Amino acid sequence: MTVMSYLGAIGAAQREAMDADERVIIFGEDVEANVYGTTGGGKTRTDKGDFVQMYGRNRIRNTPISEESMVGAAAGAAMTGLRPIVDLSYSSFLYMAMDQFVNQVAKNRYMFGGQASMPVVFRSAMFYGLNTGAHHSDRPYPMFMNVPGLKIIAPATPADAKGLLRSAIDSDDPVLTFEACILWGAKEDVSEDEFWIPLGQARVAREGTDVTVVAVSSSVPESLAAAEELAAEGLSVEVIDPRTLVPLDRDAILRSVAKTGRLVVAEPAHRTCGAAAEISALVSEEVFDALKAPIVRVTAPDMQIPFSPALEKQMYPNRTTIGAAIRRVAGFAPAPTEAELALAPR
Repeated sequence: MTVMSYLGAIGAAQREAMDADERVIIFGEDVEANVYGTTGGGKTRTDKGDFVQMYGRNRIRNTPISEESMVGAAAGAAMTGLRPIVDLSYSSFLYMAMDQFVNQVAKNRYMFGGQASMPVVFRSAMFYGLNTGAHHSDRPYPMFMNVPGLKIIAPATPADAKGLLRSAIDSDDPVLTFEACILWGAKEDVSEDEFWIPLGQARVAREGTDVTVVAVSSSVPESLAAAEELAAEGLSVEVIDPRTLVPLDRDAILRSVAKTGRLVVAEPAHRTCGAAAEISALVSEEVFDALKAPIVRVTAPDMQIPFSPALEKQMYPNRTTIGAAIRRVAGFAPAPTEAELALAPR
C-alpha cells in the first residue's frame, strides 16, 4: 500500500493498463505537453513519469480542439482493434460530441450485430465548485445514463478511481468516467499492485441501521461527514456509494433501504431527471412497503451555475444539507416555527 492522490491513482491505472496491453493508447488535448498522460497544463498530474518518453507518440497523441473528431476517431480506433483512453478535459465539452456518443459509440456494437466491439474509455472532469461559470461547471452524467449502450462510472475515492478505471479499460463496451475535480487532491492508501473493481458493484462506505444515504461522487465524503456528526446524536447512518451509475447495483441499494426503512439520495447534478430521481423511483417501485418516511433528495437546483463563489457554494450537497435531510427522514428535524407554519400551503 502507498498513499496516492485521486489523480495519482488514475495515472497508476493508466500506466498499468499500458504496460499490460500495447493496444491501450491515450489521446486528447495537450496530453503530450503534459508529461503525466492527462490534460491540464501541468496542474492535473496523474503519475510520476513522462508518459510520452515511456510509451512514445504512437501511443500518446495530441488531438485538435474538436471533441466530435476525438470521439469519432476513438470509436473507429476501438472498432478496429485499439483500446483508446480519451481525455476530454471538462465534462461540459462532451456536449460538442453528442452525435458521436449517442449515434456511434453507444449504438455501433448493436448495429454491427456484435461483429465489432467498442472498448473505449472517455475521461472527463466535472469542474463544479471552482467558479468556472456556467459553460464549464456541468455535471452531465445523468444525460448519458439515459443512453443505452454506455457505461457510466463516478469514482469518489483514489482506490475506486484506480480499480474502476482498470475495469473500464478492460471492458469491451464504451465507458464514460466522470471525475469530480474537487476530489482530485483526496489521498488514501491504495495498493501498488494491480487490482480491478467490477463495474456495477456498489461500496458500503459506512454501515448503519437507521437511515440509508446513497451518495454520488463528491457527495460521498460529505455524506460520511454528516453521518459521523449524526452518530453523536444517536443516529446510525448507512452510506452507499454506487460507484457505477450504469450498470447500477440495484440490489445493494434495495437491501440497505429494506434494512433501514429510510432513504436520502445526494448528488451534485441537477434535480430533474438525475441519478437521485432514478434511485428514488427504483426504491419506490421495489421496496415501498419498507419505507417509514418519504424519500428525500439533496441535489443542485435546476438553474445555471453562477460565477459568484458565494452563490455557487450554496448549490451542491454538503454535510449540512445532507445532515438536515437525514434528520428529516428520521424524524429528528425541529418542529416548524410559527412563521414557517403561517407560510405553509393550506
